[in-house]
Amino acid sequence: MFKNLLKYLLVALPVVFLFGCGNKTISNGEAVAKVGTSKLYLEDVSSVIPDNLRREDSILMAEDYIRKWIKQELLLQKAEENLSGEEKDVSKQLEEYRKSLILYRYKNELMKQRMDTTVSEEQILGYYNENPEKFMLNKNIVKAIFIKIPNEFANQEQLKEMCSDTSTEGIIELRDYCVQYAKVFDIFMDRWVGFQAVEKYIPETIENPEQFLKNNQVMERTDSDYYYLVSIHDYKLKNEPAPIEYVKDNIINLILNRRKIDFLKQLENNVYTEGVEKNKFEILKSETNGNE
Repeated sequence: MFKNLLKYLLVALPVVFLFGCGNKTISNGEAVAKVGTSKLYLEDVSSVIPDNLRREDSILMAEDYIRKWIKQELLLQKAEENLSGEEKDVSKQLEEYRKSLILYRYKNELMKQRMDTTVSEEQILGYYNENPEKFMLNKNIVKAIFIKIPNEFANQEQLKEMCSDTSTEGIIELRDYCVQYAKVFDIFMDRWVGFQAVEKYIPETIENPEQFLKNNQVMERTDSDYYYLVSIHDYKLKNEPAPIEYVKDNIINLILNRRKIDFLKQLENNVYTEGVEKNKFEILKSETNGNE
């Protein structure tokens, strides 16, 4: 069925698939599939296919889209046949969804226009100091350097000396050297990372990472092909307070989320107060309540 349909598309309307030239010539109103009274039109298929695809890729993508549309329509047809009129009545849900969507867009637009999204360093530090329990580490983190380099290029003393120079110039020099000679390297000096990001490169199992970090600033290993160097410049252990720079982005999000909640709560209160002042609503008592 799909092959016949594609044959129709390619022979009767070949211009649709000339996407390789960036064109999407469409024959308006041309149906390419039908399930019951529902029709899928050529422009619907064309609209989901990106420009500049190869002809073969365009065909495959069109075939997949048509197949999915047919399956969905068949399933919808089956649902229409088997559900009761009451079960198919979704007007209430649609109205609730419409209201939710309108409110969501309105609130978002107001927040874009009026809510302050600036978070100062003082606010970040204040939140960090006021909520220390929220920022305990759940893993070991480090600032470190890892290098795996072929033995023939491994000047071990020079590499250790280069790793000890944490100046901007020193890091640039080390990076340039590693790009040229190292098989694998990572320089985590400008940010904290989980120790597992370094540990995965070490050619042995570390049974006690906490003890390893306490006892090792530099670890060297050599096998028949490579020299491995791990240089630990700073570390924080699991269950210790996280460095503020490690959780800074999280703090900003927490502050903004709190600010968003307060903004929306104030918005609702303001709208309600305006409604009271301008008599925009009334609370209607039921007949039962009125007789009590």
